[in-house]
Amino acid sequence: MKKTALKASALLLTLGFASGCATTGLDEVRATAEAAAADAAAAASAAEAARAAADRAAQAASSAQSTADRALSAASEAQACCDANKEAMERMFQKSMSK
Repeated sequence: MKKTALKASALLLTLGFASGCATTGLDEVRATAEAAAADAAAAASAAEAARAAADRAAQAASSAQSTADRALSAASEAQACCDANKEAMERMFQKSMSK
C-alpha cells in the first residue's frame, strides 16, 4: 500500500515536470504527493493496528478452543463415571431381585 502510494506520488511528480507546469503547479504537485505519502503512511499504520487486533483475536480463539477441549474431556469422563455407576446399580438391583 505504501509502495503503491509512493509510486503514484512519483508518477504525479514526474507528470508535473513533463507537462511544463509553472512553479505554482509544481508546488501543487508536491503538496499532492506529500498528502498522498501521508495518507499512505496512515493507511499502513491502520493496517498494522488491524493485524495486531487480528493476532489478539486468534490468540483468544485458541485459548477458548483449549478451554472447550478441556470441558469436553471432563464431560466425557463424567459420563463414563455415570454409565459405570448405572451398570453397578443395575447389577445390584438384579442381584437383589434374584434372591
